[in-house]
Amino acid sequence: MDFFRMHAVDLLAAYRHGDFLPEQVLDCLWQKIDRLNPILNAIVTENREESYRAARESAERIQTGRMRRLEGIPVAIKDLTNTKGLRTTYGSLVYKNHIPDHDATIVSRLKKAGAIIIGKTNTPEFGHKGTTNNRVFGATKNPWKLTNGVGGSSGGSAAAVAAGFCPLAEGSDGGGSIRIPSALCGVFGFKPSFGRVPSDNHPEDVFASVVPFISYGTIARSVRDAALMFDAIQGPSSDDPFSLDALVPSVSETLSQKPVQWRIGYTYDFGIYPLEAELRKKFDAALDTLREKGASVLPAPIQIAKDLRTYVPFFNRLWMIGLAESSVDLIQEHKDKLSYSLLSMIERGQNATAGEYLAMHRKRTEIWRIFQQQFETFDVLVSPTLGAVDYAWQMEGPERINGQSIDSESDWMMTSSVNLTGEPACTLPIGQTASGLPVGMQCIAAKLADRQLLQFAQWAEQLFGCARVADL
Repeated sequence: MDFFRMHAVDLLAAYRHGDFLPEQVLDCLWQKIDRLNPILNAIVTENREESYRAARESAERIQTGRMRRLEGIPVAIKDLTNTKGLRTTYGSLVYKNHIPDHDATIVSRLKKAGAIIIGKTNTPEFGHKGTTNNRVFGATKNPWKLTNGVGGSSGGSAAAVAAGFCPLAEGSDGGGSIRIPSALCGVFGFKPSFGRVPSDNHPEDVFASVVPFISYGTIARSVRDAALMFDAIQGPSSDDPFSLDALVPSVSETLSQKPVQWRIGYTYDFGIYPLEAELRKKFDAALDTLREKGASVLPAPIQIAKDLRTYVPFFNRLWMIGLAESSVDLIQEHKDKLSYSLLSMIERGQNATAGEYLAMHRKRTEIWRIFQQQFETFDVLVSPTLGAVDYAWQMEGPERINGQSIDSESDWMMTSSVNLTGEPACTLPIGQTASGLPVGMQCIAAKLADRQLLQFAQWAEQLFGCARVADL
């Protein structure tokens, strides 16, 4: 049986009915991983033996009627996220053999919910860029086109879900790191509101996740699966001063609710990004479908900066300052082990002044107000997730859009503005290009409106179809 195609909610239902047990599912998934992971390079550290031990424990709980929320569901964890007793390198030669002595809260909650951790997924060094490659493991390749890249920084997680290695994977998002690879791999990626999921990966610095706002989230092949995982990981923690109360009732219980009419605002480019003509046509077709199904769909006048060359240096500088502050010891002790791109970002973030830093927060406030104004009119904002989707895995992103040269490290990713402001955002597949590459639509809701965003995504998914496993 092709267990690798099944959604988590369907696996849980089959477990309850006694159709099969988690070990059988693992057998299928590990066969798939053994065959394809040497090609894709999505999973970089396996947790095979422990996954079978957890599967046997899940089988006992299933058979004795003690199932938990994610009982027996295989989940992959990004290699930035601490997992007790399992190698976690952060994509860096500095931590090539690092084994944490504790779980990040998101991991401990997944385990408590019955999830089976199958391994760690590839990421760029410390998640510093939007493509997935590093000096420890190399690059991850796209399941839909093996010559292509997967984006980043949660690229291994998105590729693992798209390839059928697992129905769920964890990711983190500080500039689009869940949404970029999810769009490129044709899966559903959800970044919750800042604070919904505790961020305590580095307990020595509990305030590190605010520059910009970094959120843990979910990658799945359906909105229902993503909501199921979100329900298991959301809620307050004493280890995170920004963590929020859990949504009650659970999002999964209310996923099918919707307003009489969705009020949707759309933007092609946030006023600054280039967009491939083919992707614009796909996005326009999606807007037409939303209208045909009864939604109000109107243009949203969003201009987040004067132009791209004003915005990108501002956002990058904010990242660089955070990296520079947290990387003093790395520079002093391990400079030769750091990737050139990370080292360049760290060095460019040095020598920042307090005045410059405070001015950046005033710019963040301007962008926050722009979004708040839109949410007075619209329930959801939608845009293309990416301005281009076709690039070779050896590259740092597409180099041209509509024949014009772009900065491949920044100009094609329309995702970072909500990391400045903290709103929930997701990407869902709306089709494919003529060459078979997935196309994603980004959806954004007001701060704390995570339930509403996932309800919209569920409705939209019924129109466009669930993500599916790549044909490999």
